[in-house]
Amino acid sequence: GLPVDSLFFQGAPLGLKFALGENVKQSSQSNIPGRERRYPATRMGVEEVLRDAFTRARSYQRDWQAYETARRALRRGQPEPVAPRRDLQLDPLVEVLDGRRLAHVHAYRSDEMLMMMRVAHDFGFRVASFEHGLEGYKIANELAAAGTAVSTFADFWAYKLEAWDAIPENAALMAERGVTVAINSDDNERARRLYQEAAKTMHYGGASEEEALRMITINAARMLGVDNRTGSIDVGKDADLAIFNGHPFAPGSRVEKTLIDGRVFFDRDTAPTLDNTIEQMRRQQPRRGGRPITSAGGAQ
Repeated sequence: GLPVDSLFFQGAPLGLKFALGENVKQSSQSNIPGRERRYPATRMGVEEVLRDAFTRARSYQRDWQAYETARRALRRGQPEPVAPRRDLQLDPLVEVLDGRRLAHVHAYRSDEMLMMMRVAHDFGFRVASFEHGLEGYKIANELAAAGTAVSTFADFWAYKLEAWDAIPENAALMAERGVTVAINSDDNERARRLYQEAAKTMHYGGASEEEALRMITINAARMLGVDNRTGSIDVGKDADLAIFNGHPFAPGSRVEKTLIDGRVFFDRDTAPTLDNTIEQMRRQQPRRGGRPITSAGGAQ
């Protein structure tokens, strides 16, 4: 119910989302009648697009650095140097090169994640996180060494070929090797039970209860660079809290109250939940024989 502008996380680092693999090349769509073949149409082409873009961004960055240097060295009576032409597509890439914007990358396969980390190394920046990262267990040591986090599914895959090599132990194996791991939802259905998705890492991979909780709290905050503000219950942090009527991992537990920045946004006692709505309908219905009528039409 708040204005859209209020949804911005003030002070959070900027991010830029990249994508690898089938989402980019869409070669499986090229056989559809009327669908033109696009570039890049191969995984090698995806890398070429990335390297070309960052090469242009680095040249653009140097042009602006030279311009700023010339402005600072300008003496009285000399003409003002001409500024480079502003390129709105390259500006965010320069921020990535400068470390002022985090690189988040959609990827499934280990070879493509290694490719992206090599591109980052060659251009002097770090991949902050991989989203999905279903083959992360194959390169857990490399991910940990690069300081790159992974947000992955608990047990959702095989919906396309590049997601075929996923295993349910992926999250736990990466965490064991020192990778910062979070469990992602990727849709509303899994978002509704994200805490139980995290519990699967205990069942499948033997993750500890504390590690599983980190995967849906502080680890996600670290990936976004906001762990100094949220992600754990600590003095001085934003009061972002979900209060359950039992252990969050228990199937029967439910959220009773939700606070964002210390404000109560949901309270089961006052919210128009299904239970409360049914109870209100019962109280408002006519009585038969001195007894209230249930929503099913019978006497209670």
